[in-house]
Amino acid sequence: MEASFEITLQIVIAVLAGILAQVLAAFLKVPGIVFLLLFGILLGPSISGLLHPNLLGTGLEVIVALCVAIILFEGGLNLELRDLGEVSGSLRNLVTFGTLITLMGGGMAAHWLGEFPWPIAFLYASLVVVTGPTVVSPLLKHVKVDRQVTALLEGEGVLIDPVGAILAVVVLDTILNAGANPLIAIIGLFLRLGIGGGIGAAGGWLLGLILKRANFLSEDLKNLVVLAGLWGLFGLAQSIRSESGLMATVVAGIVMKASSVPEERLLRRFKGQLTVLSVSVLFILLSAGLSIASLFALGWGSLFTVLVLMFVVRPLSITLCTLNSDFNWRQKIFLSWVAPRGIVSASVASLFSILLTQRGINGGDSIKALVFLTIIMTVFVQGLTAGWIANLLQITSKEATGAVIVGCNPLSRLIARLFQERGELVVLIDTDPQACRIAEQENLRVFLSSGLDTSVLEEAGLASMGTFVAMTSNGEVNLVLAQRAAEEFSPPRVLAVFPLEPQANPAKNKSKVQQAFVSQLQIKNWNEYVNEGKVKLGETALKEEGFAFHQAHLQALIRSGDLMPLLIERDDRLMVVPAAEDWQLGDRIIYLLHDPRPNLLKRLSGASPSSRLSLEKLPEVEEVPIASPALEVPLAPRTPIQ
Repeated sequence: MEASFEITLQIVIAVLAGILAQVLAAFLKVPGIVFLLLFGILLGPSISGLLHPNLLGTGLEVIVALCVAIILFEGGLNLELRDLGEVSGSLRNLVTFGTLITLMGGGMAAHWLGEFPWPIAFLYASLVVVTGPTVVSPLLKHVKVDRQVTALLEGEGVLIDPVGAILAVVVLDTILNAGANPLIAIIGLFLRLGIGGGIGAAGGWLLGLILKRANFLSEDLKNLVVLAGLWGLFGLAQSIRSESGLMATVVAGIVMKASSVPEERLLRRFKGQLTVLSVSVLFILLSAGLSIASLFALGWGSLFTVLVLMFVVRPLSITLCTLNSDFNWRQKIFLSWVAPRGIVSASVASLFSILLTQRGINGGDSIKALVFLTIIMTVFVQGLTAGWIANLLQITSKEATGAVIVGCNPLSRLIARLFQERGELVVLIDTDPQACRIAEQENLRVFLSSGLDTSVLEEAGLASMGTFVAMTSNGEVNLVLAQRAAEEFSPPRVLAVFPLEPQANPAKNKSKVQQAFVSQLQIKNWNEYVNEGKVKLGETALKEEGFAFHQAHLQALIRSGDLMPLLIERDDRLMVVPAAEDWQLGDRIIYLLHDPRPNLLKRLSGASPSSRLSLEKLPEVEEVPIASPALEVPLAPRTPIQ
């Protein structure tokens, strides 16, 4: 009874410490693994002695195997296949050629600098070829970089984990069976990948079919069916060929993602919660088993080994694997910098350490210590500085392009066309079939659906878009739509057309949702103006000469209801104008100017009869005489977001 209580207490402490570490990390906005490693080491036998993972015995191996299966499945389920298509060549190179570069470079560094024997050196290198979604994905949520970089890092993290784990098993088998034929080892590698991939593909398709057809199952039960099926596929693959289960879980997640199962978001949320719990418990238990003395015993050579892996091998791998890609030099530097190691490296290294010790082979503890030193250095050096590096290189998702616009009215279609002419992806969403047909006739991508349908927002690509705008005729609905989009997808810019003092309280998301265009916008009136051709589409640039007066003149036209700013071009980025935006020197403002003259009078004055608005510099706005200081109107303060 006492033994069972000790094991129970160990699990309870690990869960409490793991969740506390995640809470602190979320509060301080740093990668969770930072506190997980710290808490695990502090609670381990080397310091406080509260946690003794060795008490779990073979149970630790079981926990590691099942938790890693969940983690890799969730990683496959979260892969954006559309984005992967844009980086498929580089991703393929990283998972194949890049793995070989890391294996060779890491092995040579560990042998020549760390003074490890060749077999142990290459075993270490095989353990650190993986990056891992458990570290990369949370890191990219805090450090929002552009879509291509995110897709490549997440794709690499998910796909290279099973490849790296299987490669490590093959290297270990070669060490344990010194006389084995290398050809047999290579065949074993591809056999494991093939068996795991086949079982995962078939199982993922079957699970997707069950979720689509089994309407009698509740949402909670569907989630548990997927969990049971996932572990079933893992166990089946493992029973056929050891370590093939990891590949099976990744492929099953990818296939289920491609199957477009109903309520996919709920499934991903459930698996995400399980993944957070699994990562928290595993990192606490595995780092608690780390001996501090073994870390210090490694010496300076091992420190240099990790530095070479980070600053020589990784940049070399990225340079060669992205040679013919569309990545620019800034993106390549960031890709070279961010390669933190995660739970797969830690778990496999811990298991290998036990196995090598049992077989009487020296180096088990040293291998584990060196792998954890690699994890610690890559997480602390790369993970904690990733945001600073991304800002320095100017590749954060604040520069993300494209827009999702809810509301298919004339004004929104005009804004969509302006984005589209800029070469940015634009999607419109509306419940009005006639309005959607008009948008399709204008070659705009449109969804006939509600903007509250998160599956439609996801299909529209909001997760990777730069802007969300809700501009239906109902201001309160717009605010609700924008708040929902901000909570679920967190695009860089979320705007809505809503009244100054809406009945709905926007305080909860006031930092996320901005009021679009101008305060108290009469969107119905402007839609009528556009429909009736009573507007001109103009542009103007704010220059240093006469800046204050030009700005005041524009504000006066806005207050009179004659001008509505639509978009701002600043630093080569096109953005929807927020009501609380302070204009700056160099801004190029695209606006609508109310022109109430009858159409006949416009044609007589030389205006084009075409209904398609085109950008022009309008004299009544552009060619404003510079007034004396006495005539300059002070700029009215912008109405703050309520």
